[in-house]
Amino acid sequence: MAEIRYRIGELARKAGVTARTVRYYESLGLLKTQDRQEGGQRYYTDEDLVYLNRILQLKRYGLCLDEIAEIIRLGNEDTTGQKRRLELLKQYRKLLSRELQHLKDVKALIEDLSWHVEQLESVDHDFQQCPGTACERCEFKGRCEFYQGPEA
Repeated sequence: MAEIRYRIGELARKAGVTARTVRYYESLGLLKTQDRQEGGQRYYTDEDLVYLNRILQLKRYGLCLDEIAEIIRLGNEDTTGQKRRLELLKQYRKLLSRELQHLKDVKALIEDLSWHVEQLESVDHDFQQCPGTACERCEFKGRCEFYQGPEA
């Protein structure tokens, strides 16, 4: 059975990018054209599509093109795949750590915003502004980052 081959536009469409992006990745050495016909027409296989999708996935995960190029280079110089595997593991751990910190920061922001909503919903009808003249009487002054306390 003959292998399915795609022209550059078909490959790009299947991956959700432009042909220009495919050419750019090729120029950086991230994607290699296996088959060129007379006249220089590029042809790609399903394996090339998988490879392109992996590059796009790594970009979505936050790796820059230089980091992706390093991973590809490691794969080209190590037939066992161990160098590439270890580099991917290192990069994924770094990304996971960064995203866990981001999640922690988002949770803290949600908690802080929830506190502000609760505070503003429970304030009496003469609220003018926060911080304001009612700070000394405010039941939330212990948590409020704006409350300065009585001047000493």
